[in-house]
Parts: sequence; structure tokens; C-alpha cells
Amino acid sequence: MIKYFQSVVIILMMATSISLNAQNNSASIKGEDVTYSDGTTVLKGYVAYNENQKGKRPAIIVVPEWWGCSEYVRMRARKLAELGYIAIAADMYGDGKIATNPGEAQAFAGPFYKDPALGKSRVEAAVKKISSYAQADVNKLAAIGYCFGGSMVLNAAKLGMNFKGVVSFHGGLAGVPASPGVTKGKILVCHGGADKFISDSDIKNFKDNLDAVKVPYTFNTYAGATHAFSNSDATAIGKKFSMPIEYNEAADKQSWNDMKQFFTLIF
Repeated sequence: MIKYFQSVVIILMMATSISLNAQNNSASIKGEDVTYSDGTTVLKGYVAYNENQKGKRPAIIVVPEWWGCSEYVRMRARKLAELGYIAIAADMYGDGKIATNPGEAQAFAGPFYKDPALGKSRVEAAVKKISSYAQADVNKLAAIGYCFGGSMVLNAAKLGMNFKGVVSFHGGLAGVPASPGVTKGKILVCHGGADKFISDSDIKNFKDNLDAVKVPYTFNTYAGATHAFSNSDATAIGKKFSMPIEYNEAADKQSWNDMKQFFTLIF
């Protein structure tokens, strides 16, 4: 009986220690609004990092959904900082614009689908900004993106940006094709099995292209998950605008864990 209670005490002490470490880590995260530019376009992003962490660390570009650089993508930047990275939530549209409805979002995002080089340029601007931080290890860069942002980071990798890897969460797949010797980074796709925005032909063409040019990639499909599955506000947004999207907690957690494992491999 004594040994049993001793074991319980040890477990409780370990749990308390883990909880306190997590709280302390969260408290040490610094998030700050930043202004930078792409040519004449003024961009307003957000950088997060652990200010108590010593030395350089991998730098992650976070490209948002088509709504813009919202609180959601800023939260993701902070979560990355808690994992030991420095992250920038990128402003793709300029002046920190946030879309308030799907029509506005489509108008903001449309030019980037028509001109992939524009998206690459905005991602490059975010890389330049985060590289100005002493905490950033410029030799260890990666990018993640959500929906529209997923498309943008996949395009950036295919167009030759110097990322160790990119991660697309429920992103579009019908972007520019990868070319031999141009696409450098590894690719992780986190795809919802019930995503009505991504066609079977898009998936096939995407995989066939990467297979043909021998670009390493992992394609994870989460059963029952729709488009925007990682955003806890997706269900309410879907109902408000009659969109086939909803939050999927299991897919959200699994895809985040898959990203963490991916980063461990590439860094």
C-alpha cells in the first residue's frame, strides 16, 4: 500500500511539473505586430518566439486562409513558438486586410491563383522579415499554410524557394507543377477525406507530378474531415455562409502532430 501511494505521489508531481513547464513556456512567448514590404505594398504580419529561449532556431512562415492574417493564424504562430520555433504569420494581401465574407475573400485571393509569382513574392517578403531576427536560423526555413495558404506554400516550394519543407493543411492542390531540380523542399499534405473543394483529379495530378519529378512528399488523409478542418471557427463560418466546412478536432490534432514529426525529420 505504501508503494502504491508513493507511486501516486510521483505521478502527481510529474504531472504538476509538466503543467507548470507548459504554463511557463506559454508565458514566455512574445508576439509582436510587424510591418514589412513587398515592393511598394506595405504588409502587416505578426512574429512570435520564446524570448527566454537561447540561441537560433528554425524559422517558420505561416500563410493564412483566404480570410487574411487573422487571429487564427497568429495563434498558430504562437503555437509554433511554444514548440521552439520562431514564426511569422504572413500578410499576403497588404495593409493587414481581412475579408469579411467569401466574396471579398475570393476577390483578395484571386490574383494569387492567377499569378503564382505574386504569391511567391509575398512569401519571400515574409522570409526576409523573419530572417532579420537574431533568433532565426536562416539555414532552417519551413512554411505551413491553411486552405489558400496551403496552395501558396506548395507553389512556393515548387517554384524553388529554399525551404527544408512545407506543410499544407486542407490546401488547394491545383497549383503550379513541380519541375526537376527546382523543387528543393520536402512536402507534407494534410488533406480532409471529405473535402468537397478538392477534386479526385486534383489529387491524382498532384501526386503524379511529384512522383514524376521525384520530389519527396507525404500525403495524409483524415477520414471524415472537410475543408478547413483545423479551424475551430469553421463550423460556425460554414453555417453562416452555407459552406461545406466544419471543425474536426481529431483531424486538427492529428495533422498538427504529423507536422511536428515532419519538422523533426527535416530539421
